[in-house]
Amino acid sequence: MNVAIIGTGYVGTVTGACFAELGHNVVCVDIDSRKVDLINAGIPPIHEPELAELLKKHARAGLRATVDYNDAIPSSDIAFICVGTPSDEDGRIDLSIVRSASESIGDALKLADRDSYHVVVVKSTVVPGTTENVVAPLVRGERDDVGIAMNPEFLREGKAVYDFMNPDKIVIGGDPRSAGMVARLYEKIPCKATLTDIRTAEMIKYANNSFLATKISYANEIGNICKKLEIDVYEVMSAIGKDFRISEHFLNAGAGFGGSCFPKDVKALIGKAEELGYDPLILRAVVRVNEEQPMRMIELLVKQIGDVRGRRIAILGLAFKNDTDDIREARSIPVIRKLLGMGASVAAYDPLAAENMRTVFPDVEYCQSAADALSGADGCLIMTEWDEFRSLDREFDAMNEIVVIDGRRAVSLDRGVYEGICW
Repeated sequence: MNVAIIGTGYVGTVTGACFAELGHNVVCVDIDSRKVDLINAGIPPIHEPELAELLKKHARAGLRATVDYNDAIPSSDIAFICVGTPSDEDGRIDLSIVRSASESIGDALKLADRDSYHVVVVKSTVVPGTTENVVAPLVRGERDDVGIAMNPEFLREGKAVYDFMNPDKIVIGGDPRSAGMVARLYEKIPCKATLTDIRTAEMIKYANNSFLATKISYANEIGNICKKLEIDVYEVMSAIGKDFRISEHFLNAGAGFGGSCFPKDVKALIGKAEELGYDPLILRAVVRVNEEQPMRMIELLVKQIGDVRGRRIAILGLAFKNDTDDIREARSIPVIRKLLGMGASVAAYDPLAAENMRTVFPDVEYCQSAADALSGADGCLIMTEWDEFRSLDREFDAMNEIVVIDGRRAVSLDRGVYEGICW
């Protein structure tokens, strides 16, 4: 099938590359000409394992990119909206980019000289009611040959290509004709699609992410209690994770969750609930625990070394998780901001995310290795669970005094001061 992908961020680029791998003809659309040029050259505009190989394989041979909607939409059978849905100042979903993309698709469809049925699919995360009430009127206009569907993504950054090709679920919301066309795109993937209505598909995405975020905040809250009782929360969570009703996933206590999905989606669902006159108490608690959690790193550090003013503090890990350069809502951001506000000197290292973080904190010292960051440091905070940190040992001896506060249970030290945030 001929597929148009609107937006070449993490979701759009991975979706386009994977659909090309499944044998479809894909045209990606983005207003950023730099991204378009990179994709056409077979170079990923984002860091994501396995993505470079797919783009190199399919660029200009089943996959291309353009800045022109009229170059992509008229010849496509299905168009996916994969643009961002950031939060506004109140935490509610900002649909400005979705509206713009929908209007551009609608304009391109008006110019299309074709009689075949066309489906517009929302893959962006939007609150229930958005696809039908916002997207559909903008893309359809007066036409009755344009179907509307919702196909939420469940991709983990760092494992997005694997997750696309090996999903535990494929959810498609829409009328039988539209949903059926979308389902055919996934025929080569051995996973039966869940077909439902559009609003339910939208809600499944929010309920899914909010539940996972809740598990993390729950683990962190139990971890905070265990810390005061001198109990290893990881031993506790390992035991309860054996209960098939709970499972062991997303129970790793630590500095909290970040990224482009969990914080934004939980807040958006809270905002939607408020619009409906409902106070979502559990979801509010999830956000509160997550916002307070990284500050516990600072508290533990100050307890060990006292005033941080003028002290060199090493931050190991900047990305919100390992295997990505994404710093959106990374727990390192409030930690660095607080340390700088307290007068500390911050030396940071991350294998991938340093350049992205430089745009947020240009005055931080960004080091080329963990050893460089640790050299002469008065304290160390570990914020991301990069595998390379697990092999660190003698590098800590270069600190003025070994004081390590671990937010991810990433290292094991038998000397100096080592404290886990929840253990």
